[in-house]
Amino acid sequence: MNQVFALVDCNNFYASCEKLFRPDLRETPVVVLSNNDGCVVARSKEAKAMGIKMGVPIHLIKTEIQRHRIKIFSSNYTLYGDMSRRVMTNLEALAPKVDVYSIDEAFLDLTGINQVMSFEAFGRQVKDAVYQNVGLPVCVGIAPTRTLAKLANYAAKKYSATGGVVDLTDQARQRRLIARVPVGEVWGVGTRLSAKLQAMGITTALQLADADLTTLRKRFSVVLERTARELNGVCCLVWEDVPAPKKQIMCSRSFGQPIQTLWDLEAAVAQHATRATEKLRHGQQYASELMVFIRTNPFKPHVPQYSRNASIRLVTPTQDSRVIVQKALTQLRSIYRSGYDYAKAGVMLGELMGGAGFQEDLFASASSSTLDNGKSARLMAVIDEINVRSRATIVMARSTGPAAHTMRRQHLSPAYTTDWNSLPSVN
Repeated sequence: MNQVFALVDCNNFYASCEKLFRPDLRETPVVVLSNNDGCVVARSKEAKAMGIKMGVPIHLIKTEIQRHRIKIFSSNYTLYGDMSRRVMTNLEALAPKVDVYSIDEAFLDLTGINQVMSFEAFGRQVKDAVYQNVGLPVCVGIAPTRTLAKLANYAAKKYSATGGVVDLTDQARQRRLIARVPVGEVWGVGTRLSAKLQAMGITTALQLADADLTTLRKRFSVVLERTARELNGVCCLVWEDVPAPKKQIMCSRSFGQPIQTLWDLEAAVAQHATRATEKLRHGQQYASELMVFIRTNPFKPHVPQYSRNASIRLVTPTQDSRVIVQKALTQLRSIYRSGYDYAKAGVMLGELMGGAGFQEDLFASASSSTLDNGKSARLMAVIDEINVRSRATIVMARSTGPAAHTMRRQHLSPAYTTDWNSLPSVN
């Protein structure tokens, strides 16, 4: 039985999340800003219709914001993450297999569904269920390959007559659509690659599908060759039931305002190190390498510039927040220099591995091993449990203190779904 995929993609996800709890903004143009309220990262359909571009700095569109009364929101990652979880939970209840691709996208395995109902009917059932249960609009693209499912979803969004669902399991319909789609809209074909293909005369997805596969492999890569095969309905991307383990974990963020003191930098780095180690434990992994970096703002060339990083190899792999924070602060102190306005800091954990397959430190005492120390594992488990289930939060002491390193979010909406105090009230 041939495989069939559906790509379910939330429409204008961040903006839709903000509008969901603000019915007064139903017809109002909405934009969501990046970290520190810098640039536009999401737009409602009304804002798109006004010509607001993705990535434009907010200070360049102040006139348009005032003229059209555009509503501005800071990025509310807590809200978006929880709404994403609700969408994916609904999809998992509808399809036998779900592969979460991003915060607002997921592939479904629909193989055999047509024995019960048509693919298009099932797509509309998915669309209606998510809207009914979560309140967010989605579009559904259905096809025999993931690349074609992406293009089907593109058509479902672009052409309102489709009603938000496009079935591309029919080969003739596939070719009619991809003949109308610019090659730059094909999944995996970025701006630079698109320019090179257009220079060769390949301007549409259909022309890419019909291109000589050997030429594509020689001039570009095997990846582009597989893309062309997928456009022809040949499935080349294997379904992954278990996602591959992460190779690195990075936690970093630009500051809401410049930081000069080591004290404030330490609080920021300790917070990033704690968060990175939480992700490490969530993936049941251990880190063997730690890197810390700090830098000034490269977009302000008129101020003194400084950028440094320091890394250390951990003799014994660990997932203990206390160890990671202590090592991170030691590395930070070795690279810190006074007299600079620091704009960003971060922590990266590398050489990740599972709990078996590596050698312990020959000279370490049994009590000092962070991997086999039962007390360490139990302590971290208790901390994680409290932080997930309780309204209280346990953090490393050094990550508290002045909030100079926190992001600037002047237009932040409430955490409607995860904080009792932020529940919407009805008069």
